[in-house]
Amino acid sequence: MKFQNISKFLLAFSLLFSFSALKSQDKFPDGTAIPKWFKENKPTDINKLGKKYIITENGIKNDSTVLQTKKLQEIIDLAAKNGGGVIIVPKGTFLISSVFFKQGTHLHLENGAKLKGSDDINDFPVVTTRMEGQTVKYFPALINADGLDGFTISGKGTLDGNGLRFWKSFWKRREWNPKCTNMDEMRPRIIYVSNSKNIQIEGITVKNSPFWSTHYYKSHFVKLLNLTILAPKEPVKAPSSDAVDIDACTNFLIKNCYMSVNDDAIALKGGKGPKADVDPNNGENRNILIEDNTFGFCHSVLTCGSESIHNYNVLLRNSIVKDPSRLLHLKMRPDTPQHYEYITVENIKGNVKTFLYVKGWNQFFDLKGEERPRKGLANNITLKNIDISCETAFSIEKSDLFELKDFTFENLKIKALKPEEQNLNNIKNLKQTKVNVTKVASLTQSYDKKDDSDIAAK
Repeated sequence: MKFQNISKFLLAFSLLFSFSALKSQDKFPDGTAIPKWFKENKPTDINKLGKKYIITENGIKNDSTVLQTKKLQEIIDLAAKNGGGVIIVPKGTFLISSVFFKQGTHLHLENGAKLKGSDDINDFPVVTTRMEGQTVKYFPALINADGLDGFTISGKGTLDGNGLRFWKSFWKRREWNPKCTNMDEMRPRIIYVSNSKNIQIEGITVKNSPFWSTHYYKSHFVKLLNLTILAPKEPVKAPSSDAVDIDACTNFLIKNCYMSVNDDAIALKGGKGPKADVDPNNGENRNILIEDNTFGFCHSVLTCGSESIHNYNVLLRNSIVKDPSRLLHLKMRPDTPQHYEYITVENIKGNVKTFLYVKGWNQFFDLKGEERPRKGLANNITLKNIDISCETAFSIEKSDLFELKDFTFENLKIKALKPEEQNLNNIKNLKQTKVNVTKVASLTQSYDKKDDSDIAAK
């Protein structure tokens, strides 16, 4: 009996040691260890955030038809003046435009609570902000946080962008002027966090954004946990409704989220133009961990671009994909110096329209009078431990404007209507181990013949 107990103890110890060793070996694509910060994920405790300001006890009515932006901003300002606190939205629907959180203030949405955005652009101010790789005059988001340390959004409630009117106006404008830009139809985002650090957004639903759903600019140590981010593809498509735009950020975690939007789920931004890499307003994305998520319909699960100069150490893993147009999309802009390196996609199951998509991206091309920038480069890209069905396996363009090299494919099981394996010849130094691409006659899932993600590249 003692021997059996000792044996069980040794076995348990051995398994614990192996698991600990495995965890200690958890690394980013360049081989550096993933810091403990990415593993230490605790729910926000609103009891530790200071005084609670329940909005209905501070002059706001439970009325979804009356715009109450000014009063909500007064509550935020009062909390900041008194040393900080948490703004609590109780069950009900409250109509707002843009509010701006201050240092020490937080937002908590109780179950059944909804902050709903105005669908009249005249209710929103024009400010200096970041949009599509540029610092410009444009419209703020519903929820704005700039220059904050320790800002949180928590709860089980909803931020509803109320985007239908904006979507309809966008498509009517595009019908009238096919060359109109995404910004020409004036529309807000839902969450915009800039120049901030130690940010945690968790638990809430973000839906129906008029423009990008959530956008993070020059912010560091950001955690998005257990979020649901939604924007429809029908009956009216929600254009440019990216779930998460990461714009010149470092140390960024997206975990246990569900995303289904009519644009990219996660897009890495950072700047555009022939001198984008020397513009101090721009920057790289570094140390991005995306894990344990589920993706519904979207244009791409993970995209580099369309305004992006340097992405380094990006790890997408342990996730399920259901109907995205693409798994990994590298947008190569010929008017922008670009370098995408050390990007790994691993442990993925599901179905997509296209497995790997790498092509030139010419939307709103502008050299601004400069000579063509240096050739773009994507290297040290790894895809491994993936079991997926798709329409097209490899849509990879050969171009004199960018170079693809040092890719690794390992343990891939791909069922495809169109394997297009000949396109792999456009990658220099491609290493393949246990890659099984099977051509099939049909798939259980059908895809749009042409969605607006295809149109956008032109």
